[in-house]
Amino acid sequence: MTVFLIILGIAALAAGLFGTVYPALPGLILMFAGAWLLGYADGYQTIGGGTIAAVGILAAIGTATDYVAGVLGAKFTGASREALWGSFFGGIAGAFFGIPGLLLGPLLGAAAGEFAARREALRAGKVGLGAFVGFIVGTAAKIGCAAAIVLTLLGVWLYGLF
Repeated sequence: MTVFLIILGIAALAAGLFGTVYPALPGLILMFAGAWLLGYADGYQTIGGGTIAAVGILAAIGTATDYVAGVLGAKFTGASREALWGSFFGGIAGAFFGIPGLLLGPLLGAAAGEFAARREALRAGKVGLGAFVGFIVGTAAKIGCAAAIVLTLLGVWLYGLF
């Protein structure tokens, strides 16, 4: 049973790493689940409660930053409510079109929403670029938190060897 839990924990961590760049997967949440499974597998001897709490905090911060950065990027450019919804739905629709869709979905959705609300092409483009920059900043924060989680778990594991 322990070997199964370890394999499942490592698989959750790997899927979580993939999920940090592919928004359709809850990457940091999967990484937290993987850390918890790894801790549970050895009775919290190596990966203890403090480490799991730290990983949970990193996952919560990264997830919240990812969501807030996209909205703030669009809001910074003066986006309308329609642009924010457009960015949200564009991101969901873009997930079905691979990496180009993931990058362009929020941008095009925000621009289309802003254009529908105000009928100004230049402003719609500006809002779309703001949503795109917010998406990039959020993704960078998520990747940073994922790296911190991996380094924390690796450090705790290495420390447990000695």
